[in-house]
Amino acid sequence: MLKEFKNFVLNLFFPKFCFGCQKEGSYLCEDCKSIIEVSSFHQKFQTKNLDDLYFVVEYRNFLLKNLVQQFKYKPFIKELSKPLASLIIDHFKLIDNLPSFCKEEVGFVLIPIPLKKRRLRWRGFNQAEEITKVLSNFLEIPKIFDVLIKKGATLPQVKLSNKERRKNVLGVFYCQNKEKIKEKKILLVDDIYTTGSTMEEAAKTLKEAGAKKIIGIVIARASPGEDIV
Repeated sequence: MLKEFKNFVLNLFFPKFCFGCQKEGSYLCEDCKSIIEVSSFHQKFQTKNLDDLYFVVEYRNFLLKNLVQQFKYKPFIKELSKPLASLIIDHFKLIDNLPSFCKEEVGFVLIPIPLKKRRLRWRGFNQAEEITKVLSNFLEIPKIFDVLIKKGATLPQVKLSNKERRKNVLGVFYCQNKEKIKEKKILLVDDIYTTGSTMEEAAKTLKEAGAKKIIGIVIARASPGEDIV
C-alpha cells in the first residue's frame, strides 16, 4: 500500500512521458515500443569464452539509442531499466527456440557487468545491475552481485578503437566468493555489445573462477562507432 501511494505521488508531481511520442503515462508506450522491432530470431553466437549471445535489436534504432543514452548518461533515468529489460523479455518470448534458461533449467545465475566505484558514484547506479534485477524477477533465476568485481580504472570504451578496447579491459575484472559460481551456468548481462571486449574479458574471468558456461544477454548489438554519444 505504501509503495502504491509513493508511486501515485511521484507520478502526480513527476509524470512520465514517452520518449517516442511524448504521450503521458510511461517512458515507452506500447505504440512506440512496437516500432523498435524486437527480433524474433536468434543465431548461435560463440567466442573463445562466450557460449552464446542474445540481443534484442541493432543499435541503429533511433528510439532505442535515445532510451539507452538517457539511461546511462544525464539525466540518468534509472526507471528506464524496466522498459529496456522488457524488450529483452519480449525477445525471449518471440524466438522460436525458447532459451534453455526460460524452461526452468537449473544451474543458471544472473551476473551483471560491474562498474568501477567512481563510475558508479557518478551515475548513481549500475545500468547492467538494474536490468539484471528485472530479468531475475521474470526468469526466476538468482542474481549475484558480489562475485564479479571491476578492480581497475578504465577509459570509456566508446572513445577507443577495437584494439584499444581490448587493451583497456585486459585484466580489469576479478572474482571473489568463487564458490557461488563453481560449475554454474552464467547469464552475463550488459546494455550494449559492440566489439565484445568487455564481455569477453568478464566471461574469461568467470570461467577461470570455475563457471561452467557463459551466455551473454544485452539490449542491442552495435557496430564500432555507433555507440559514441
